[in-house]
Amino acid sequence: MNSNQLQHQVLYMRRSLFDQGYLDSEQLIQLEDLQDDANPNFVEEVVSLFYSDSARLIQNIEQTLSNRPVDFSRLDDILHQFKGSCSSIGAKKVKDACSQFREYCNAGNAEG
Repeated sequence: MNSNQLQHQVLYMRRSLFDQGYLDSEQLIQLEDLQDDANPNFVEEVVSLFYSDSARLIQNIEQTLSNRPVDFSRLDDILHQFKGSCSSIGAKKVKDACSQFREYCNAGNAEG
């Protein structure tokens, strides 16, 4: 695949993620605006950090949910951190899921 085809595919995928509501275009554009010649890989680095942090946070969520009784306060703290990370890169659907999950925590609803 040549670079023009790859670039076209990336643009198509990006547009699709915006259209489906997975990404918040305004937030991602703000991140892209912070990228410059001094830090040409800024967005890539931020997204990579998001993925590594997300894996750790999801593991913490799973571990907290497996304990009985569920520590809803700890779970809410983890979800608050995850929601903030999602907001910083524009991961809209995951951020929204974290908000819903936090509502279940506040209600003490482990099944939710």
